[in-house]
Amino acid sequence: MNIEQNKVQNKKRALILFAHGARDARWAQPFERLQKLAQAQLPDAIVALAFLELMEPRLPAVAAELAAQGCDEISLVPVFLGQGGHVLRDLPPMVDELRAAYPALQITVSAAVGENADVLNAIAAYCVSSLA
Repeated sequence: MNIEQNKVQNKKRALILFAHGARDARWAQPFERLQKLAQAQLPDAIVALAFLELMEPRLPAVAAELAAQGCDEISLVPVFLGQGGHVLRDLPPMVDELRAAYPALQITVSAAVGENADVLNAIAAYCVSSLA
């Protein structure tokens, strides 16, 4: 990550795409593509990928790296289809620990991507197109 290229009004911003993780390394490939697509659209920010379990890097390690590099703001997006147990029960204490460890770091957490109407419409369009 090149922090010097990611300054916006003297703020260093980052977007963390937070996914579950799996034992099979191939599972991460679509998330890695998503990271690259988002990074291309956010050239003045850092776009990182972090996992809850079974894969690296984990969320605490990514946040620690961003904080060490002087990041001021992190927007955390759970790349989950719904607000299930991991997003509702596992993620909030992790974010609380990060906020306690890095009090100068502003961390915001979005709803799971599957809760967004545009995302659901895109998935529905894809599913419908499979019937055509």
